[in-house]
Amino acid sequence: MKIETQAVHAGDRKKPGPAIPVTTPIHTASSYFYDSMEQLDRVFARTEPGYSYARYDNPTNAALEELMCALESGHGALACASGMAAVQMAVVTALAGRRKSVVAADALYGATIGLLNNVLEPTGVAVRFADIWDLDALRAAVDQARPGCILIETISNPLLRVGQIDRIADIARQAGAALVVDNTFGTPLLVRPLELGANFSVHSVTKYLAGHGDVLGGVVVSDRQHFEALRALSRVVGPVLGPFESYLTMRGIKTFPLRMERHCANACRVSAWLGAHPRVERVYFPGDPAHPDAAAVRRLFPANLYGGIVSFEIGNAGREEVFRFMDALKLIVPATSLGDVHSMMLYPVMSSHREISPQHRERMGIRDSLVRLSAGIEAVEDIIGDLEQALAAPAPSR
Repeated sequence: MKIETQAVHAGDRKKPGPAIPVTTPIHTASSYFYDSMEQLDRVFARTEPGYSYARYDNPTNAALEELMCALESGHGALACASGMAAVQMAVVTALAGRRKSVVAADALYGATIGLLNNVLEPTGVAVRFADIWDLDALRAAVDQARPGCILIETISNPLLRVGQIDRIADIARQAGAALVVDNTFGTPLLVRPLELGANFSVHSVTKYLAGHGDVLGGVVVSDRQHFEALRALSRVVGPVLGPFESYLTMRGIKTFPLRMERHCANACRVSAWLGAHPRVERVYFPGDPAHPDAAAVRRLFPANLYGGIVSFEIGNAGREEVFRFMDALKLIVPATSLGDVHSMMLYPVMSSHREISPQHRERMGIRDSLVRLSAGIEAVEDIIGDLEQALAAPAPSR
C-alpha cells in the first residue's frame, strides 16, 4: 500500500469483542489479568501474545507502533515519552554488545549533543563528531574511533544538511556499527532510513507526525536484529508513551502525508522569497539547487519534497535585532518546536542550541543572526506577508 493509505489504516480496527471500533480506543489500564494464572504466566514469558503491565506494553501504544512500522518499513517499534527518550533508547540499544563508542554528525540538535556529551560520555561512552557529508572524512573517523554506533539526522538541525544515508549505512556495516538516523525533519514521506540500510529510525512525534502542537512523544523503529534488545531495555527502563498521547499521535498521522506535502510546498515558496529579500543574508533549504548536498537530495528524496524547514540569516543582526524581528511577527508563532499546522519561528542560539558553547555553535555555523522557520499549512501568501512586515524595519547599523 502507498504511504498515504498506510497512514489512514495501519494499526487500527482490531477486534476486542463482537463490535470493531473504527479508531483505536484509549486503553488506560496499568495492568491486566486473565482467566487463569497459567495464561498470565505465558504472557509474562512472551510465549503467548498479550498484555500484562503497561510499562511492558499497552494496546493503544501497540497500535501506534504497528502504524509506525508500516510507515518506516521496520520490523518493530517502541513509542516513547519524548523524542529525546527515543534517541537515547536507540543509541543505548545500538551499543549493546558493541564497543562503547559513538561517531556522530558534527551538526545535530542541541539536546542530542547534550545527551552524547553530558549523559553518555560520563558513563564511559567515547564520543567523536565527524563531517558525515564528507564520506572520506567519515571513513577516517570510523577507522580511528571504531564505533559501535553512528548517529546522524536525515536533515540536520538547524542548517539542513542532508547525508547520504545508504552510503553511510555501508560504512557502518563494514565497521560492525549500528546506524541510528533521526528522521524527524525528513519524515517517512521523504525518506525511510531502514530501507536505505539504517538499523534504527527515530522520530519526535511531537513534530510532523502528530502535527498539532498537543503531543509530546517519540518513537524508535528498528530492524529485526535489534528489536528484542530494544524492547527488553524498555521493559526495564520504562520510557513508554502514555496511551492518550499515542491516540493523539495516531489521529495526527492520518492526515500527516497531506499536511507534509503542504509544509514542503510552502517552504519552497518561502525559501525562494527569502532568497530575494535585501535584509536576508543567507537562506538554508534542501530544495535550493545550490545546496551543498543537492546531489544527495535529488537521489534520496521524492521530487519537490524537501522538508518544511527554512533557516535563514538576517543581515547585520545580533540577538537584539533578531528579538525585534521575532517580536514583530503576527501570524508566525515564535515558539520552541516545529512541524505544527501553524508556522513557527525559532532562534537556535536561544533555544534548540542554547546549551552548546558559543565556540561550538560557531564551528557548527550557527550564528547569532540565524533563525529557523517551520512553514505551516496556512496560505503561503499570508506566511510571506508576515515575514515581509516583520523584516520591514530598517536594517540596523553596526
